Amino acid sequence: MPKHKPFHFSKVVIYFLLILWSLTTIYPFIWVIMNSFKKNAYIQQSSFSMPTGKRFTFLNFQTAFERIDIGSAYLNSILISVLVTVLVVFLAGLGAFALARYRFRGKKALESLVIASMMFPVFATIIPVFRMEFGWGIANNDNNLISLMSVVLPQVAGNLSFAMIVLRGYIQGLPIDLEESAFLEGCNVVQIFTKIIVPVAKPSFATVSIFTFLWSYNDLFTQMFFLDRPGTRTITLLLSQITSQAGTNYGFMNASVVLVVIPVLLVYILLQKNIIKGMTIGAVKG
Repeated sequence: MPKHKPFHFSKVVIYFLLILWSLTTIYPFIWVIMNSFKKNAYIQQSSFSMPTGKRFTFLNFQTAFERIDIGSAYLNSILISVLVTVLVVFLAGLGAFALARYRFRGKKALESLVIASMMFPVFATIIPVFRMEFGWGIANNDNNLISLMSVVLPQVAGNLSFAMIVLRGYIQGLPIDLEESAFLEGCNVVQIFTKIIVPVAKPSFATVSIFTFLWSYNDLFTQMFFLDRPGTRTITLLLSQITSQAGTNYGFMNASVVLVVIPVLLVYILLQKNIIKGMTIGAVKG
C-alpha cells in the first residue's frame, strides 16, 4: 500500500502565501496585456474590465507598428545583447580559468580588484567613459554599427566582474584530476579549457550568458547616453521615448510594453531550468 504523507497545516499556509505573492507579481503584466487590446476610452473608464465585445481592438498594436520603427529597434537590441554576451562569456571564461587554476604574482590583488569593481555603479563612471569613447570617435558616430559598439564596450566591462566571480567559483569546485589526465594525454592549455572546462562547466556558462543577455537587453541608462540617432535606438530606449510622447494614449503605451517584454518573457520560459540551476550553483560549488 502506498504511504500517504502526513498533512501539515504550515504547508497550506506557505502555499497560500506563495499564491498570493505570485498573483501580485503576475497580475500587473496581465493588466497590461488586457489593456493593450482595449480602446483608449474604455481604459480610462474601467481599466480592470476584460477586453470583450466592443472594448476589444487590435488598433493599439497596429498603431505601435505604424508609429515606431520597432523592427529596427528589435534588431539593435538583439545585436547589442548577443555581442555583449559572447564577449563577456569568452573573456570572463578565460579570466576565471586563470584565477581558479594558476598561481602568479599579484593574484590576490587582482581577485580583490575584480570584486571591488562590482561596487562601482555605472552612474559613477558614465561621464569619463563617454568622454573616452567620444575621443576614440565611436560615440555619436555616423556609422550606426560603430555607434552600437559604444554601448557594447561599457556593458561588457560592467558584466565582466560578475561573470568572472560566478565562473571562477564553479571552476574551483571541479576536480582537477580531469585536467591532469588531459595534460598527460598531450593536451595544451587551450585544449584543456575548450574540451574539459567548458563542457563540464556548461551550467555556469549558461547562467552567465542568460543574465548577461537580459541585463544588456534591459539596460536603459547606458543606451540613453550613447544612442541618440534614429537608426540606433533600441527597444527599451524606444519604450522610454514612447512614454514621454504618447501622453494619455494608454492603449498604445500598453501595446508597446507588451511588444518590448515578449523577448524577455520568451527567454525566461525557454531557459527557466538554466536560470533556476544557475541561482543554486553558488550554494554547492566554490
